[in-house]
Amino acid sequence: MFSHVMVGVNDLEKSKQFYDAVLGALGVAPGVANKQRYFYRSPTGTFAISTPINGQAACHGNGSTVGFHIDSPEQGAAFHAAGLAHGGTPCEDAPGWRDGPTGKLYLAYLRDPDGNKLCVLHRPAAA
Repeated sequence: MFSHVMVGVNDLEKSKQFYDAVLGALGVAPGVANKQRYFYRSPTGTFAISTPINGQAACHGNGSTVGFHIDSPEQGAAFHAAGLAHGGTPCEDAPGWRDGPTGKLYLAYLRDPDGNKLCVLHRPAAA
């Protein structure tokens, strides 16, 4: 359904350091520059960061979350730790297992340096 997801940032290079770290923990290569944007590509999609084209300040969407698939809770913990070490802030509950309507989920949430809410999600294989 989606070709890409892009979030606005105010300090492109600071945000690149943050996203290189958190997405690197998920096995994604560092961002590739294209004008005032960086693109992170994977076999399943593209994530991008950009300073706003209209010249206004970037702001996060209240109620918005960008979710990334992870293969294991350990990968989620690495994502969360990398984010905190690179200017991210914790939000929601601490990383860990939750009981959801479709079964157990491992979730870890944080906000990037501009306040964009991020989540990683792992669903264990059915037993």
